[in-house]
Amino acid sequence: MNSSHSSAAPRSPHTFRTVFPVLALCWLAVFFDGMDVNIYGAVMPHMLDDSGLGLTPATAGTIGSWTTFGMLIGALTAGNLTDWLGRRLMLVASVTLFSLGSAICAVAPGVGLFGAGRFVAGLGLGGLMPLCLAMVMEFAPPRRAALTTGLLMTSYHFGGMAATGLGLTLAPAAGWRWVFWAGVLPALVAVPLLLKLLPESPGVLLAHGERAKADAVADRYGLPRPTEVAAPAAGAAGRLAAIRALFRPESRWATPLLWLASFSGLLLVYGVSTWLPQMMRASGYGLNSSISFLMVINAGGIVGLLIAGRAADRFGAVRVSAIWFVLTAAGALLLKSQLPLGVTYAVVVVTGVFLFSAQVMVYAATNTVYRDSERAAGLGWVTGIGRTGAVVGPWLIGVLATNGNQSWGFTTFALAGLVGAVAIALVPLARRIGRSDAPAAPAPVAATAGLS
Repeated sequence: MNSSHSSAAPRSPHTFRTVFPVLALCWLAVFFDGMDVNIYGAVMPHMLDDSGLGLTPATAGTIGSWTTFGMLIGALTAGNLTDWLGRRLMLVASVTLFSLGSAICAVAPGVGLFGAGRFVAGLGLGGLMPLCLAMVMEFAPPRRAALTTGLLMTSYHFGGMAATGLGLTLAPAAGWRWVFWAGVLPALVAVPLLLKLLPESPGVLLAHGERAKADAVADRYGLPRPTEVAAPAAGAAGRLAAIRALFRPESRWATPLLWLASFSGLLLVYGVSTWLPQMMRASGYGLNSSISFLMVINAGGIVGLLIAGRAADRFGAVRVSAIWFVLTAAGALLLKSQLPLGVTYAVVVVTGVFLFSAQVMVYAATNTVYRDSERAAGLGWVTGIGRTGAVVGPWLIGVLATNGNQSWGFTTFALAGLVGAVAIALVPLARRIGRSDAPAAPAPVAATAGLS
């Protein structure tokens, strides 16, 4: 055993530099994810003005929900397909799928086919995020999981800013369809790079019985060599066992609270991404100003993630997430007021600082609740159940808009922020209750006997 380890190639140090290729490739994939998610909100005012398409506020909200419904299915099924294909190929499939959905939207003659295209895009988008988060957390340097997660998620907001830029420049000049043609770029840019450069997860390789490959990848990137405990079990039985593990005594109460916090956070993220330009336009702001608010809130999101990642590494992801949710609620209530344009821009950017990273810190908090072997399943279900909030958000604001009550959307966002704050704040208490419910460890009689 010792000889095999001594003959192995020298291990790389486990630093940001050694794992940079993995972080960079996942960053690129999530950049295109953010671009695709935000494209719809960025061009919605132009689409509503296109009488030939036949889009109304009610159908706009429904289509937004179809997108996130596709994400829900994608997030919940990606884990099962990962058992067969591995994380690397599933990431490639996810990027290909949402690029295909964007192409369908670009050629859609009416709202029916357009909605189908957004659903197809949602299938790919839903699978991509938990896979990238699991990969980045697995490869992250020690004690830097929250910061690494925050860095990854900045790409989502750079993608959102790119989508807004396309909505401000390409849509008025060439029409909204060309913005969706730009959404085909991920298949042309990211897929070849992922296939050529992204390694497979050592834990997944070990679960597939490829011990030598798992150890080689771990050594190359400076990771600890995976153990059977750290490897996710394969097959349907393994999937079921992974879900049951989320409700073991230590985490049975924390799991539904993480789900509720994720529901609230994703209701905010997708409700705002889909409807903020149109809500601001209905409040009396000009078309260009209304669309540019989406860019500004994403810029705030980038700053917020950099702050939140460092703060969470120091003070804990749960505490930071709870405070950020409360500040998001305050920002949403301020946006309900009629403020001067300059003040409104300031409120939007500050709200962005807290809104998006509140949700990302919910993901980071799963690292404190679940063991290594449960992390991928835990993240998959936290994002998957959260997607129901992403479905409800665009639909609910669409209903309010149809009835002329768009200003109530800001109140809805504030309530979601408060619910998220309470849910995530209760996670430490839930873990303590769970540990007290867990069966006591047996006395170390056998170990003592063995030593004697």
